[in-house]
Amino acid sequence: MYTRIWTTSVLLILLTLALAGCGLLQAPEEASGPIEAVPLVVDVTPATPIEAAAGAPEPATPEAEEAPAQETAVQEAPAEEAADAPAGGLVIYTISQDASQVRFELDEDLRGQRITVVGVTDQVAGELAMDLDDLSTVQVGVLQINARTLVTDNDFRNRAIQNQILNTSAYEFITFTPTAVSGLPSGAAVGEEIRFQIEGDLTIRDVTQPVVFEVTATAVSPTQIAGSATAVIERDLFGLRIPSVPSVANVEEEIELIIDFVANAAT
Repeated sequence: MYTRIWTTSVLLILLTLALAGCGLLQAPEEASGPIEAVPLVVDVTPATPIEAAAGAPEPATPEAEEAPAQETAVQEAPAEEAADAPAGGLVIYTISQDASQVRFELDEDLRGQRITVVGVTDQVAGELAMDLDDLSTVQVGVLQINARTLVTDNDFRNRAIQNQILNTSAYEFITFTPTAVSGLPSGAAVGEEIRFQIEGDLTIRDVTQPVVFEVTATAVSPTQIAGSATAVIERDLFGLRIPSVPSVANVEEEIELIIDFVANAAT
């Protein structure tokens, strides 16, 4: 009897050590603060009037030399107004955490039952610039997700994800840096759904890989854009190793990333 008790105690100790080694018993690091968007630096190509104003002045004509100084100042005013106006009609939209969500999905066997694991967070931030009349000018800024705030329906899984799989104490943010936008129509009306692709570099922990998001978006109004972006990544390419836990098996290699977003123009 004593031998059985001793054996059981040893097994419990070994199991506790194994769980601790997987990060299942360690409280994850909390988020350092509310997430904020990396300001988008809009790439503006100056319009022709601005370029002319910046260039060398044309030779003065006799009529110009005779014109009063006040009239000359009035003629220069439109050029100054053009320089201050938003070039190309671009509007900068910022993702709203209150109305947006990021989630990942993958399948696994949990205690012999096939389930879909879903992790979610509203801590996503980013900006984009858009002119609905000329979508060739669309620009997308860096997207950030606070990995420390990702949660599933299981606390043990949450700890394993944050402490061991993502190591969020050292790598708090997942980032996506866009490199190209393709598949856009020439323009879009309010209420019209458009589909396009955003290529870029996704960084998880210290690993960066190229990823393409398939995007569906609608201009709800001139000041609000809503939509969804989806990409599929391979766990192995990002070094996302699943810790060995007795109740978990056959974890899917592919992870689906979904970003449901609402972005509002600055007021």
